[in-house]
Order: sequence, then structure tokens, then C-alpha cells
Amino acid sequence: MHRKLFALLIILSPLAATHAEEWRPLFNGKDLTGWTPKITGRPAGENFADTFRVEDGLLKVRFDKYEGDFNGRFGHLFCDTPLYNYRLRVEYRMVGQQMSGGPGWARANSGVMIYGQSPESMALDQNFPVSLEVQLLAGLGKGPRPTANLCTPGTNVVLGGKLHKVHCTSSKSETYPVGQWVAVEVEARGDEYVRHLVNGELVLEYEKPQLDPRDGDATKLTDAGAELPLLGGTISLQSESHPVDFRSVEWMPLD
Repeated sequence: MHRKLFALLIILSPLAATHAEEWRPLFNGKDLTGWTPKITGRPAGENFADTFRVEDGLLKVRFDKYEGDFNGRFGHLFCDTPLYNYRLRVEYRMVGQQMSGGPGWARANSGVMIYGQSPESMALDQNFPVSLEVQLLAGLGKGPRPTANLCTPGTNVVLGGKLHKVHCTSSKSETYPVGQWVAVEVEARGDEYVRHLVNGELVLEYEKPQLDPRDGDATKLTDAGAELPLLGGTISLQSESHPVDFRSVEWMPLD
């Protein structure tokens, strides 16, 4: 190799590595380009009652245009690009009051779904995509209420070397009040491991995410040809009856 070319490659290599490690925005701060809503009882693509909207540079979940009570209209806003082997980071805050008719457990509650199915593959009245949920919570003013927990609609994981069939598992994070911005990060490397971090601190880790053969929605996927082990899939932001803001949603590919 020519000496000058070799020297140029040495100079450029650190720059290329730095670029590869930059966070890449999934939310552009202006509109919902690149995202598809799916709300219970509505077809994929219909943003019922403007549930998901962008205002003041924030991606907001709101219910002020709903008529009557919440009535089980759970929603998810899907990123159109499935992700595999990545780091994902969101900044969120709970705001305001829960909409009337929302379930008690959904107060100050939202989530980021990972390893998920596509919105088009969901049944019309399906409440939650088959996925892993990185549960986002705020405190209720009494007692601890950690965030970045794990819930498993239609899935299981391996935790501590054993198949873990418990639906929701708490992290070891601190409790954060309504109105406070919190940074939650997920590091997901196929079926090797998944890590949840809050404000840079590791709070939960597990491995081998997989479809749950006991679950009806998961069975529909396996009947259509899906295998039990999950290596990646869609990500989506939840709408569960409590208003929430997302300031950023970004990702970084892993080698």
C-alpha cells in the first residue's frame, strides 16, 4: 500500500469509529414521520383522537380529544424501522392527571415496547403488541415505584439462568416524581442479553427473549411461521391513559 494512502487511512479510522458510535434520532422533533399508530379497536395507521402528537418539539401522548372515558383504548406508536442489535435511549416525563376510566395500574404509567411484532400483524382489538415492555413509571407520592421494569406481553425471558414467566419484574431504579425528566436506555444484543439503564445506571438485565407458547397472540405469530427465539423487532411508545412527554427517542447500532 502506498505510504500516503496508508497514513490517510490511519487518520480517518478514528473519525469513522466515532461516527459509528453517534446517537441517531428516531423522532425528528417536528412531526410523526417514520411512525405508525395502532390503537385498540382501530386499524394500524389511524391516530385516533390525535392521541400521539408533536408540540413544542415534544412527542406527546394526550387524551383531551377523547369522548367519554378511556374505555380500554390502549395505543402504541410504532417506529417504522425494526431494530436489531442496538442501544435505544428515550427521555420521558409523566405529566398531568390520568384520564378517567383508565385502570388503576396505568396511573403514571407508560412504556417502550421492544422486540415487538408489526402494527399490521396485530388484531383489531389487541391491546398490546407481542413484545418486551420497558415499563416507564413515575412515583405516586408514597412508597418506592421503580422505572425501567420489564413486562412481557406474549413473551418470556431467561433471568438468573432460569426461564422467567412472571409478567412484570421490577428493576432496582430509584423512584422519580411526575414532571421529572428521566433518561432510560436499553442495550439489546439479539438473544444474548438485554440491559435496562436509568440515567446511566444498570437496573435490570436478562437474556434469551422468546415468544410464549401459552399466549394466544404469540401463537398466531408462530402459526404464521415465527420462531420462538426473538432477535429483535419493532419498538413502540405506549398510550395507557396517563399523559406523557417524550423529549428524545434515539438509537445506536451495535457491531
